[in-house]
Amino acid sequence: MTFKTVLLFGAPGSGKGTQGKILGTIPGFFHFACGDAFRNLRIDDPLGRTFIDYSSRGQLVPDHPTIELWRKNIQASTSNGSFHPERDLLILDGIPRNPQQAEMLKTTLDVRAVFHLTCSDMGKMVERLQRRALRENRLDDANLDVIRRRLETYESETKPVLDYYGPKLVREIDSTASPLNVLRSILDQVATLL
Repeated sequence: MTFKTVLLFGAPGSGKGTQGKILGTIPGFFHFACGDAFRNLRIDDPLGRTFIDYSSRGQLVPDHPTIELWRKNIQASTSNGSFHPERDLLILDGIPRNPQQAEMLKTTLDVRAVFHLTCSDMGKMVERLQRRALRENRLDDANLDVIRRRLETYESETKPVLDYYGPKLVREIDSTASPLNVLRSILDQVATLL
């Protein structure tokens, strides 16, 4: 089965999580945030230990455990009735994280659009990450060196996903606008996809 999918894409602190959470509350949309799924793992879970090991250094978890976690979560969400693949639009945030993951998921995801949340103000993104670290007790967002490494990792490993999907699917959204205006831009474009 392939899932009708929209990707929320952007650097750490660009607002993907905020928009994904809002979209996930709308009937007919199902939001999955890979980072949240990793953070919800228990420390005694081997995958949980793997996540902590990599995220504490500002690095991405390797591809196979990431895809495995995603598949398990999607299966569980389908089984428990929170995700209805035949009618829901899947909103992905934080996966695929690199072109290899996009390739691994190409037979599963029917990607209709990639919403690239852009923010030219690096200081603003760092500020958002530090605020989130306090609000959500996210240790991976508290340390400036880790934040810098995460932003560098985004540029070198994750941003090439935009080239993988190409200009026909990528839609630029200015994430420095208010969350409401960013949401309006996304919804206006999603409406044309359905």
